Amino acid sequence: MSNTIITIGREHGSGGRLIGRKLAEELGYGFYDREIIAMTAKESGFTEEFVSRMEHTRTSSFLYSIYAATREMPLTEQVYLVQSNIIKEIGAKENCVIVGRCADYVLRKEPGCIRAFLHAPIEERVRRVREFYGEDRGTEEEVKANILKMDKKRAAYYDYFAQRKWGQAQNYDITLDTRMGIDTAVRILKTVVEEWKKE
Repeated sequence: MSNTIITIGREHGSGGRLIGRKLAEELGYGFYDREIIAMTAKESGFTEEFVSRMEHTRTSSFLYSIYAATREMPLTEQVYLVQSNIIKEIGAKENCVIVGRCADYVLRKEPGCIRAFLHAPIEERVRRVREFYGEDRGTEEEVKANILKMDKKRAAYYDYFAQRKWGQAQNYDITLDTRMGIDTAVRILKTVVEEWKKE
């Protein structure tokens, strides 16, 4: 029987990391978010800062033309491939929760993979970012602009590598509006996992 893997795609400020960590704790599963950055850095030889930056950068047509001319893979794609292999290794090793990093797409052929996407109204995300993420500098409009900028980067990265639409409901097994609260979202996802395993 394959491992159970819950992948969490999320809008910035929707609580993906908080929900994922708590869900993993309650299920007794491994939890992977920024840990994957450290693992990718170790495997690739790049710095963690560089890997983190590449996670929100998609290959441009200009970079692809350089690749075509030199046959050297662009750095963004090198990082993506290393990270994808690490995600596959994690999924093969243990039951786990993985946040972001196109994990739902990377593990799309795994029968034990449950794909979730978390979203929330922008006002709720602004509140959560200020309260839990320590991103409270600037006016409310500036915080909102930063949230939408991060969403745009995540969408461009995901759309490029997965070749499908980030956040589109049909690409996930469940989508949740997290204004219901962290604990409620965890409870729902935990129920989904338990029912999935019965099937």
